[in-house]
Amino acid sequence: MTTQNVPSSVPCDSKRILVVDDEPRMIDFIRMNLDLEGFQVIEARNGIDALEVIRTQLPDLVVLDIMMPQLDGFETLRMLREFSNIPVIMLTAKGEEDDKVRGLELGADDYITKPFSPRELAVRVKAVLRRAEMPSPPSESVLEIDDYLSVNFNQREVIVNGESVKLRPTEYRLLYHLIENAGWTVPHEQLLAKVWGYEYRDEAHYVRLYVNYLREKIEPDPSNPRYILTERGVGYRFVDFRKKEAAG
Repeated sequence: MTTQNVPSSVPCDSKRILVVDDEPRMIDFIRMNLDLEGFQVIEARNGIDALEVIRTQLPDLVVLDIMMPQLDGFETLRMLREFSNIPVIMLTAKGEEDDKVRGLELGADDYITKPFSPRELAVRVKAVLRRAEMPSPPSESVLEIDDYLSVNFNQREVIVNGESVKLRPTEYRLLYHLIENAGWTVPHEQLLAKVWGYEYRDEAHYVRLYVNYLREKIEPDPSNPRYILTERGVGYRFVDFRKKEAAG
């Protein structure tokens, strides 16, 4: 991944980062480098303590190691997602692709592979915090796609068959950009740049995973999508519902 400066509309010194790791040296390394970037760092040495810290101290982001005693990172993340959408970056071992995919499937927002540089750490943290911020809603705050699906941009939720479905921040941003370009094929690279940031432009697996997550939440039949269509080798297209409205 190519690293670069990542702008943030919120000053770093207003953001608190929880680092969860049972290795004191790793916590000290992360703390030192995030301190230099202006973040406030708090810590937990295991998953049980981390869940309590998240409930009581409300950090803005969690850096979560996978390999921990008592409660590993995966189980901690699973329990965390039952009550919070706080952004999470997983720390994975080098070459453990299955760990990366599993973390993303459980609700992680990103991962960093050990060993990592201080610059990569800062770039990832800033990028994930940026994605957690809601884009400005379009002029139409509530869009009625059809009788089955509508989107409330102010509340960051979709109504599927009369039921409210909450979206995670990255899911929301992806749906936002697809709907904003309804009827047009949006290339993988453009979605990566708009949703994740330009430094992620070579990591197309993010788009595939999150399109699948969205389809599971909004499609009547995710295996035969009605709304988010695949343009093979190019990208994805949200159905042009406005054309249907005009015809009606």
